[in-house]
Amino acid sequence: MATKKKAKLENDHSVKSLKEAAAQFDREIFMIRNELAWNRKLEKPHRLREKRKEKARVLTMLTIKERSQAKVKEA
Repeated sequence: MATKKKAKLENDHSVKSLKEAAAQFDREIFMIRNELAWNRKLEKPHRLREKRKEKARVLTMLTIKERSQAKVKEA
């Protein structure tokens, strides 16, 4: 049975680096969708789904970090 590799995000990333990573994924997704619009076909169509999932993971970690920082500031 094949196993999928998932990008593992560690807790040592800062909020700034996570925002930069999300912006980078936005650019990559844009380029893939642009390629699809121009060529009407992708050589590696799975890349779009992978990039969207990786961006979602980054945004999840970003939300967790921001919420934990907000709780620290409240206390």
